Amino acid sequence: MPEWTWEYEGYDPAAERLREALCTLGNGYFATRGAVPESRAGVVHCPGTYAAGCYNRLESTVAGQRVANEDLVNLPNWLLLRFRCRPADGPWGPWFSPDTCALLDHRHTLDLRRGTLTRTLRYRDDAGVVGVEQVRLVHMRHPHLAALRTVFTAEDWSGEIEVESALDGGVTNGNVHRYRALNRRHLTRVATGVEEPDRVWLRCRTSASDITIAMAARTAVPGQRPVSRGSRPAPRRAAHRVVVRVAPGRAVGVEKTVALHTSRDTAISNPLDAALDRVTVAPDFPALMTSHAAAWAQLWRRAEVEVPGEAGRVLRLHQFHVLQTLSPHTAELDVGVPARGLHGEAYRGHVFWDELFVLPYLNLHFPEVSRALLTYRHRRLPQACRAAAAAGRTGAMYPWQSGSDGREETQELHLNPRSGRWLPDHSRLQHHVGSAVAYNVWQYCEATGDIEFLHTKGAEMLLHIARFWADTAEFAPGTGRYRIRGVMGPDEYHDGYPDSVRPGLDDNAYTNVTAAWVLGRALDLVRRLPSWHREELFDRMGLDGDELLKWEEVSRRLRVPYHQGVISQFEGYGDLAELDWDGYRERYDSIRRLDRILESEGDAVNRYKASKQADVLMLGYLFSPAELRKVFRRLGYAMDDEIWRRTVDYYLRRTSHGSTLSGLVHGWVLARVGRAEAWRYSREALESDIADLQGGTTGEGIHLGAMAGTLDMVQRGLTGLETREDALWLDPVPLPALSEYGFSLRYRGHWGVGVRLRSGRLRIDVPDSEQSPIRVVLADRAVTVAPGETCTLVLPAG
Repeated sequence: MPEWTWEYEGYDPAAERLREALCTLGNGYFATRGAVPESRAGVVHCPGTYAAGCYNRLESTVAGQRVANEDLVNLPNWLLLRFRCRPADGPWGPWFSPDTCALLDHRHTLDLRRGTLTRTLRYRDDAGVVGVEQVRLVHMRHPHLAALRTVFTAEDWSGEIEVESALDGGVTNGNVHRYRALNRRHLTRVATGVEEPDRVWLRCRTSASDITIAMAARTAVPGQRPVSRGSRPAPRRAAHRVVVRVAPGRAVGVEKTVALHTSRDTAISNPLDAALDRVTVAPDFPALMTSHAAAWAQLWRRAEVEVPGEAGRVLRLHQFHVLQTLSPHTAELDVGVPARGLHGEAYRGHVFWDELFVLPYLNLHFPEVSRALLTYRHRRLPQACRAAAAAGRTGAMYPWQSGSDGREETQELHLNPRSGRWLPDHSRLQHHVGSAVAYNVWQYCEATGDIEFLHTKGAEMLLHIARFWADTAEFAPGTGRYRIRGVMGPDEYHDGYPDSVRPGLDDNAYTNVTAAWVLGRALDLVRRLPSWHREELFDRMGLDGDELLKWEEVSRRLRVPYHQGVISQFEGYGDLAELDWDGYRERYDSIRRLDRILESEGDAVNRYKASKQADVLMLGYLFSPAELRKVFRRLGYAMDDEIWRRTVDYYLRRTSHGSTLSGLVHGWVLARVGRAEAWRYSREALESDIADLQGGTTGEGIHLGAMAGTLDMVQRGLTGLETREDALWLDPVPLPALSEYGFSLRYRGHWGVGVRLRSGRLRIDVPDSEQSPIRVVLADRAVTVAPGETCTLVLPAG
């Protein structure tokens, strides 16, 4: 299969939702799933369009309780276009029913290079054989535009085809079957209208957030005068119908161009006027295609990655979806990192900790996007401080799930689809998300040298998060240590102790170690701030020297539990029962969601030494071996290669990999310690969405963190790349399955710095510019590479 395209042959109703997610097109402002244009939402298809940051809150009754959930809203369906042959005037088609037509050929081609989805089909109905080609795009240069071109060919007959091009406001959020019991109708006050001769419009509002959404569509038949045309507005639908003549050897095209605006947009008077104006002056489809393809070409130059074989092909698909969700247009928006992209409704479009896996990649290619995503967090810092105060703490307590305004959006109940029971959801206790925000601030500033951000918004976030951890930690006199109680770690299976009525765990190792790291970095930053700025910040926060002394103490005396010579996931983990892993693997096709299996049996995963995904081992993902040793040494604990090896082996045997992030993190950690199994886990991360390894979840939205993480696996995992102390630090590790690769990056004003590894040689290319030379540090040497120079380094045999 070609390197830049993904093809889907035939029509398989059972696979359509997966294909729709993987064929989503977007530009950072909005995205549209790859549903066939004539489809309506149902069991097979789920057409969906989602605008970044467009949320709405609805109340529902679940298990006798009244709950509120905020969701990313499924916007009106702009894609809808259906057709039928005349004079038969049969059903609108094609519906691929033996009663109405026979499908002869059907193919979708996703073109990554140009950012288009092409559908070709041939079918036979009462009129004869009809050939159809449909090409769609969501414009990458003009983020408010999308277009669909449909070309009809009559192979063995002459006659007419009637085409209906519509905007459909009668949509609901219906992409996730688990949410079917919830209130899902977010759009109200739908109005439609006509602007003759070729435009229709639709305007509506979200029911609670009161966001106005406006769409305008222009339908044209270039090169032919239609037999007839007319517009038919309805209460929730605006449609334009045209009838065109077809004959063998004469193709007829219909072009649909759509503009989308919302009241969240800047520099507009009102969304409907803006949409009508934009669609009126939009060029024809060929011109839109040219500018769209040129914009994608620029993106690919900035995000170059070269990996041979199938792994490289999958990585390019991952790049494509990352760039469609978080493009340069994102830098102009107030949005976070949606865990499932703009590709579906799973997780309700919420922002979790996935930026931890996304920003390291963006920092070195699109730093302006990283800054915008961190600014999203900064705008919600006051809400995080209010959340901490409500919990009786100082500082900032960021929510595990965030949406429009930064309040905690984690659901109170979640459904186990295996048992059909609604269960309490305690995942809001994952306060380690605050450490992820702090880590992202630090990594962004190290990669970009953005001192202005570090000393202003970055410092505010980092110090407020540090303050929260220092105030949350409780001193235990008998141990001389500080403890953090009542939390959940990244594992997510364990939300309490067996048979305990109190949710939460004590001394989760990942939480405590990252909290100590945050406190240490905050103290470093305080010392580096200009004195006048430090005084202003301290005055604004009410911070004084006595509080800093406690930060210093807590950063050195937080407890890290151990058992059997390994780091304990949390206090008491070693006392849990061992699970019969072989027995469960024999009884079930998949045990990735072991928590659901055990609950359906009347048992609880809290009783067992079993993890959904990396928890303790996440420390090896965030920190290089040298930095991890440094953090543990600051805490007064020994950390060496043998302790870490035992810890890695221990948890590998007790993890079910119920998250797409699990394979990524384990592959990374194993690669960094030179283990042969690293490729097996890395390959699972590569295949997690294209093969839908989590059992039907990808159709509800791609897993953005895992996709970006696989790119970063090449960029930082295999190279050991760190950006610190004003240098690029490299420590490549051998991974035979990926022994040759290359990529470009943007570093400290240098655009297109090339990094290539092949045959044991590492080549660094620095394009010519007026910037300062780049210092490159390896384990056994340091070199300086000036602009316009290339440096090739022979690596030690590993």
